[in-house]
Amino acid sequence: MLRWRLPLGAALIAVLVGLCWLDHMASMPGAWLMGVAVVVALLAAQEMLGLLKAVGLAPVGWSVYVGTLLVVLASWLPDVPCVWRESTTGTAFVLLSWPVLALATGVLLVFLAEMRRFEQPGRATANLAAAILSMVYVGVMLSFVVRLRLGWGIGALASLIIVVKMGDTGAYTVGRLIGRHKLAPRLSPGKTIEGALGAVAFATLGSWITFAWLVPWMGPDTTAASGQGLGWGWLVFGPLVGLAGLLGDLAESLLKRDAGQKDSSTWMPGFGGVLDILDSILLAAPVAYGCWAANLVGPAL
Repeated sequence: MLRWRLPLGAALIAVLVGLCWLDHMASMPGAWLMGVAVVVALLAAQEMLGLLKAVGLAPVGWSVYVGTLLVVLASWLPDVPCVWRESTTGTAFVLLSWPVLALATGVLLVFLAEMRRFEQPGRATANLAAAILSMVYVGVMLSFVVRLRLGWGIGALASLIIVVKMGDTGAYTVGRLIGRHKLAPRLSPGKTIEGALGAVAFATLGSWITFAWLVPWMGPDTTAASGQGLGWGWLVFGPLVGLAGLLGDLAESLLKRDAGQKDSSTWMPGFGGVLDILDSILLAAPVAYGCWAANLVGPAL
């Protein structure tokens, strides 16, 4: 598999870097990456349906695809302030969140699909839960990736990917070199406590590199929140996002172990499937988004 992993990995990195650069230079944010997000969402939803099928669950496929796609596409729409109430003390506003509305629409579609095909008791509730899990795991988590790019630019998106993948590299490298104590042997026998510590260390290094060099270079709108150079936020961002990425890896391992499968699919030799590449990013995305939204490593939205 190594003979496939190295060239395919290099090709994926080259394509991703090129698309990010084109998107950074485009007049409309997301012009190049929107199509990528849609394709990734649909492929990941397909793999989720495959994992669910392996454990005997069969949600209505089209409802999962449509619901997931709605959530991801809605993430490209800006939140709209709407009047909540008016009083003598002033007007109160509430933000209309399109991804939340899209998820609610997806849930309605899932219920309608199950109602339409219902014949006998015993499976509908489990299929409903499985469909909603798939939409949340793929659609909602990907929506945070989209919001990072739209809210703070390519630098914010890069901070997520670099820190998470540096953490993956650290976990693998340190685990292979000095790993002795198993972290979660039932879920992922190859992961060790030493590897987890390596993931945090490498993720922190990736965070420093990103916020010391890449993020300021990408543009003045993504400089440190303090306005006084690097600041200290990177020191929190790295370990938090790195640990979330490690948890994301274990989360997908849970799904695969329960389904009795080694990979989410086999269409990418050496890597597995889309979920095998995205797993650490999916659960780390809301953590990274929270750090940027809290002005820890970037300006407030």
